[in-house]
Amino acid sequence: MTENPLGYEKIPKLLKGFAIPSITATLIGSLYNIVDQIFIGQGVGYLGNAATNVSYPFSTICLAISLLIGIGSASLFSLYLGKKQPDSAAKTAGNGIILMFIFGLAYLIIGESLLPQLLKLFGATTEVFPFAQQYASVTLIGMPFLIVTNGMSNLIRADGSPKYSMTCMVIGAIANTILDPIFIFVFHWGIFGAALATILGQILSFMFAIRYLWRFKTIRFQKNCFRPNIKESLKTCSMGISSSANQIAITLVQIVLHNSLTYYGAQTVYGTDIPLAACGIVMKTNAIILAIVVGISQGVQPIIGFNYGAKQYSRVREAYLLGIKWNMIVSAIGFCLFQCFPQSLISLFGDGDKLYLEFSVLFMRIFLFMVLVNGVQVLSSSFFTAIGKALRGALLALTRQVFFLIPLILILPLHFGIMGVLFAGPVADFSAFVLSVVLVSRELKLQKKLS
Repeated sequence: MTENPLGYEKIPKLLKGFAIPSITATLIGSLYNIVDQIFIGQGVGYLGNAATNVSYPFSTICLAISLLIGIGSASLFSLYLGKKQPDSAAKTAGNGIILMFIFGLAYLIIGESLLPQLLKLFGATTEVFPFAQQYASVTLIGMPFLIVTNGMSNLIRADGSPKYSMTCMVIGAIANTILDPIFIFVFHWGIFGAALATILGQILSFMFAIRYLWRFKTIRFQKNCFRPNIKESLKTCSMGISSSANQIAITLVQIVLHNSLTYYGAQTVYGTDIPLAACGIVMKTNAIILAIVVGISQGVQPIIGFNYGAKQYSRVREAYLLGIKWNMIVSAIGFCLFQCFPQSLISLFGDGDKLYLEFSVLFMRIFLFMVLVNGVQVLSSSFFTAIGKALRGALLALTRQVFFLIPLILILPLHFGIMGVLFAGPVADFSAFVLSVVLVSRELKLQKKLS
């Protein structure tokens, strides 16, 4: 066994080594949906974009499952390594991998069985439903592979191989990007072709991730490591609940947002389908910035977890503050792009009529106005998870989505119509930012006293 550099290497160097591959991996993960949306928008039209938007909750639920197990396993894994308990770390990793397979298969069966009902719940209109059903029925097949790949990626990063973790995602994304235009424009398979390209890329990534089982550097697996353990599973889920809860909350937001947009959109000149399609474009565009922010947060997490376990609190503080700095820089770039060049960003996803473009620009500028501070809330939630305070991490993960955004989406439109839906975004973002600053400041002061 080799000594883990997380405990002694300079924090900026560690962050660079862990965050860049993590950012690449999360970016690649978000690009699966974004690439589909771009090619579908060009080849099918804005109804196709609306269909991928309606189907998107399936992806966020999938990510919630993979984060529940992947982040939970990786957080425990890092804490055990920091305490110099490699056998416990191996059992945690093995149990987590088994859970990924079990949850993945269960999700596929449930999703396919309840597909029509779920799509209607997610906000599919009469015109959008056939496209959404065709797309989602195929992409659900790839969800078990995606759950294992995303979950394994967290363990691989915690083991000290962030570049391998990145490569797992890159291989599949490249395949998806190559196959998308071939299936859509050459074979003329439309939205089915985009979905097929997606799952083939996910299967390729899965195969590469599984190869790492024989390459772990800090642990050695025994057969008993892969026996399901209820107690270990509960620990894993408790550690991953904050990151998972955030994705579940995002799913709930998507459902409420889609239905609110179609309901209040019907009362305007935009109708039901334009707001639904515009929402998909805006959220997918923001997903690029969010992927970088999440990537930085995930890159910082094993550094924080290991050093907290080793009681090196000054390094914990340094890692958190450095992560916040870079998240703020990325968010500032996103703010400038969304406010200054919305029309150029929207045009990447295909053309539409004047009303479609008008509402999309309005949606992007208003809903994402406070994107500047989003990185603080995301990293703060990961921070509490990394130090083993999962409930507090879950609280922060839920604040923006459940405690602020959903109530605002339901209340503000009663007074301001569809504009109230748009203004709910920045109000929720700022409120979650303030709460994050208060809770993390208290924790850092406590750690300073323990140093």
